[in-house]
Amino acid sequence: MRRASERPSPVSGGAAIFQRVYTRLGCRGRPPRFEVEFYPYANLMHTIRLREEAAHVRLSDALRGAPSAVLESAAAILLSRIYRRRAPSEILGAYRQFVLLPRTRRRVAALRCARGRRVQTGPRGHIYDLAPMFTGLNRRYFGGRLHRPRLGWSNRTWRAQFGCFDPALDQIVMSRWLDRSSVPRYAVEYVLFHEMLHVKHPLRAARCGIEAHSLRFRLEEKRYANYDRARKFLDRLP
Repeated sequence: MRRASERPSPVSGGAAIFQRVYTRLGCRGRPPRFEVEFYPYANLMHTIRLREEAAHVRLSDALRGAPSAVLESAAAILLSRIYRRRAPSEILGAYRQFVLLPRTRRRVAALRCARGRRVQTGPRGHIYDLAPMFTGLNRRYFGGRLHRPRLGWSNRTWRAQFGCFDPALDQIVMSRWLDRSSVPRYAVEYVLFHEMLHVKHPLRAARCGIEAHSLRFRLEEKRYANYDRARKFLDRLP
């Protein structure tokens, strides 16, 4: 059974917040009936679905207890996407500031650690084994000092991204789309090397938001021996 804190629960005043932001954004037509709830996502994920005359909204329960300005900002983000309206920067600022707060980042990391899915596939794929590949890259580019997180392949084929490092779960997951004989080893190594750089260079707060690829990150990434060759191959990968 889920604990009460991990069950969906209505957002007090949520419908009124979305109605207010709907009007402020100048969305056309009669507004839908908003049904807004906090949902136990594993991160700061928010969704909205239109069904007939109702809009079903799920906000990550990491926003539970957040100021109304933050909830309005989250509403603006969702509504601007679905109705293709430009949200004023001043209304979006509250959400950005909230996300950058150290306590918010700690809370999201804790939720991710408790609810996130840990990779179970292991490093050995059908064609490539990530374990010796990690060891070789670690020795060549990190002096063998980089901490090795859990390694594995995605259960499903990812085409939107080739790899992902999850610091909360301490794991690198590679897209199974790369575990094919038609994909050269240097391309797989490059993606793994990129994720290893995320282990070395954690996310940090910056003026524009959370920075994942700093200048230092990009410079180190180009140290990979087959950098240009790998990028060109991956850009053409169907």
